[in-house]
Amino acid sequence: MSRAHAPLVALLTFAAMAAAGTASADPIVITDHENRTVTLAKPAERIASIPIPMASTIITMDGGTGKLVGMNPTAKSAIMEGILGKIYPGAKDIPSDITAPNFIPNVEELAATNPDLVVQWADRGADLVDPITNAGLTAMLISYGTEEKAQQYQAMVATAMGKPERAAMINGWRDRVAAEIAETSKSIPADKKPRVLYLQRALGGMLASGAKGNYNTFYIELGGGISASANLEGNGVAISAEQVAEWNPDVILLNSFEAKLDISWVYNDPILSLTNAAKDHKVYKMPLGGYRWDPPNQESPLTWMWIADLLHPEVFHYDLRTEMRKAYKSLYNYELTDGDIDGILWIEMQGGETNYAQFKASGTVN
Repeated sequence: MSRAHAPLVALLTFAAMAAAGTASADPIVITDHENRTVTLAKPAERIASIPIPMASTIITMDGGTGKLVGMNPTAKSAIMEGILGKIYPGAKDIPSDITAPNFIPNVEELAATNPDLVVQWADRGADLVDPITNAGLTAMLISYGTEEKAQQYQAMVATAMGKPERAAMINGWRDRVAAEIAETSKSIPADKKPRVLYLQRALGGMLASGAKGNYNTFYIELGGGISASANLEGNGVAISAEQVAEWNPDVILLNSFEAKLDISWVYNDPILSLTNAAKDHKVYKMPLGGYRWDPPNQESPLTWMWIADLLHPEVFHYDLRTEMRKAYKSLYNYELTDGDIDGILWIEMQGGETNYAQFKASGTVN
């Protein structure tokens, strides 16, 4: 995977490295995703995160919750529903009232966290940024939705904390796994690639996303699949069961954002249950680990291995449980148990689905 554009952002500049004094005494300068220059006199010790995915990224890059002083309530729910809440139980006490649901800052609560840096969305208008800067707080703006941007904002926040080497290590892992899967996928004939539908939302109305710039399409194609909704334009497009029937996907991926959503939802639907995916028992809910595996996050290479193993177990032979253990030790210094892995992968719910037995612990009875 090319990193040709990665140097455009998240550049750490410690001026006069050879001069007297230590590098930590020099300012940290970052170019964010709105091409703004963000300058910190020293590594940030207190960071508030309004974008949902950044909270777990901050925890990962720092190796703990000590520097995360405020986060989005949806990010907090993902942490507490997933395994990060077990690894870092103190996360439950981090304030999550710093923003309204529309990402407009709650300035009073945000300022009360006394942040050195506030992470906010880029490209979404002044209403999201001006309240932060008008309060005299330093904002760093990030964009989202592609692998390139994910690597960039991971590097930004690691740099802001004075730990650029941490992001370099994690992003190097991402590049290696993506390149490995892409190379292996070249051997898969076009007529052997299954049509895969990712449902961004299901309960209360179905939403899907098109192919252009969509991260779910990225990893579906990386793992040797074809996006069934590739003809749609934009993200979060409302679709009907009849539309799904017309696409007739071979695999259905359910989002991990809806806690009450499970695979029975497909099998209980009179239309969706007639799809190839349902008939062949290839309906899967996206795992929930340190973050939800659907969007880009610090664990994305595990998502790519999971989808590759699912779609083409005859081609890919990742030992996902071993890869997860190695990744969690590196990312969180945590030793995953078999029970942890079963929970992340929803083994109890979908362990009987086609191709899913490969993810069970050795010796587990089907």
